[in-house]
Amino acid sequence: MVNAEIAMLFNEIGDFLELKGENAFRVRAYRRAAQALEGLAEDLTAVAARGELLAIPGIGKDLAAKITEYLARRSIEYLEDLRREIPAGVIELIGVHGVGPKTAKLLYERAGVDSVEKLEELARDHKLAGIPGIQAKTEENILRGIAVWRSGRERTPIGTALGLAEAIVQQLRDRAPVDEIALAGSVRRMKETVKDVDILVTSREPARIMEAFIGLPVVVDVLVRGETKSSVRLRRNLQVDLRVVQPESFGAALQYFTGAKQHNIRLREIAQRRNLKINEYGVFQEDGTRLGGATEEEVYGAVGLPWIPPELREDAGEIEAAAAGCLPQLIATENIQGDLQLHSTWSDGALSVADLADAVRAQGYRYMAVTDHSQSTAIAGGMGPVKFMAMVAEVRQLQQRLTDFHIFVGCEVDIRADGSLDYEDELLRQLDLVQVSIHSGFKMSRDEMTARIVRGVRHPLVHILGHPTGRVIGQRAPYDVDLETVFQAARESGAAMEINASPARLDLPDVSARRAKDLGIPLTISTDAHVATELPYMRYGVAVARRAWVGAPDVLNTRPLRDLKSWLERKRGR
Repeated sequence: MVNAEIAMLFNEIGDFLELKGENAFRVRAYRRAAQALEGLAEDLTAVAARGELLAIPGIGKDLAAKITEYLARRSIEYLEDLRREIPAGVIELIGVHGVGPKTAKLLYERAGVDSVEKLEELARDHKLAGIPGIQAKTEENILRGIAVWRSGRERTPIGTALGLAEAIVQQLRDRAPVDEIALAGSVRRMKETVKDVDILVTSREPARIMEAFIGLPVVVDVLVRGETKSSVRLRRNLQVDLRVVQPESFGAALQYFTGAKQHNIRLREIAQRRNLKINEYGVFQEDGTRLGGATEEEVYGAVGLPWIPPELREDAGEIEAAAAGCLPQLIATENIQGDLQLHSTWSDGALSVADLADAVRAQGYRYMAVTDHSQSTAIAGGMGPVKFMAMVAEVRQLQQRLTDFHIFVGCEVDIRADGSLDYEDELLRQLDLVQVSIHSGFKMSRDEMTARIVRGVRHPLVHILGHPTGRVIGQRAPYDVDLETVFQAARESGAAMEINASPARLDLPDVSARRAKDLGIPLTISTDAHVATELPYMRYGVAVARRAWVGAPDVLNTRPLRDLKSWLERKRGR
């Protein structure tokens, strides 16, 4: 949990530096360090104790010193000085899509805007127009951005919530007499954002469990303290509820606190038709005779259904499919054979291609694709033609030295505003894999954006459309695009759709991914990793796919190397 705390503080420092107009490379150093810490599997306290902070990608002497300072005194003096210099509310403005650092600084200096609330008030009253760079349309965009920002503060992204929840579960195992323990609720269903975290436990000494729970270092406030239920609030304003249940009720409670409301209602309706009662304590006959509840299988079995995977429990057809024996065989992380969107030092990644390949191989994969940015994404170190050819040559040379691992030469190519691609066909033909994406011009009209993406997808050399909606959860809304039209174009051209596994994106979202799958459009699941610690993000992309009823055959990077090579070559030959 300390990893997430320091990552959050490094991002905050980056915000301050951006607002002050500091060197972009210095800002990026803090951003990259935060990414590395968020994805680090080991607790920073242990890493620091071994004196190995400098071994973490992106952590130099200055940042290592700040980590050490935080571990010692739970604060960073440099950040405290920045907070005294600039009001916290001004920093919050940067989190609103449409308000960058320059605009936030201008709003503060010209209109005294020192909070999102004041920004919203002035935008609604049309009192911002006239400030350099702000027009009536800008005010509309700011109000939309505030709505997205507010929704992001009300719910916690799964990438943050799950890490905190798993850390709490592990600490409870270490500190108290736990028999069974499990996550429930929307975290277990792997929803992209969660409002709170539910944990269930069985124990012979519930008082000790509760004592350990409310005493966790990450707890800011104890909301409820009881013998069988306690609730706390964490530093990230995330509520966590812990319930101690009887062993014979563990499965019933797990089912009750996991399923979405409508899923549970449907299950209880089926039970009532069988003269049964299902609740969080078990399955009972009308006379009170207990039929089961120790496991979830007992609960579902009592109404004639097989166990339903948690990710499907949304009342989206899963009960009918279970009753008909047609539940899908869902994809699992073990099915993934490689990662098809990765960034190296050729653009904005932290690792050389060779080091990146070593890190990917360590995940147990058979192949990967290097997909650094094309020339238009200058802010991310996009490659001009000369740099592009040097990248291709380096990857080809490296591949010649590898016998049991394959590197596809790829690129994340920008789709320009008119739908043309960022490289001429002559360069695109040098690549094994062409992934196209949008990185600018997000405010185009629906018709314009749809036409732009459709033209990019229809290009005969394109294999995959990356992060198709462009959203950043809690920060940037999807661009206005007719996905159905995009899907039809992909279906006709044979292009695949990406499920971007970065917890900030999870794009395609589950509902759209299910539609693409139903249309027979191939999918990929890729991490978009820029540092090695982001490679485990794959599990979040797999979770989206599972929520979308996707099986391993629907995903290209579950295929053996030979089959994937054949698909890439066939697609290009269409």
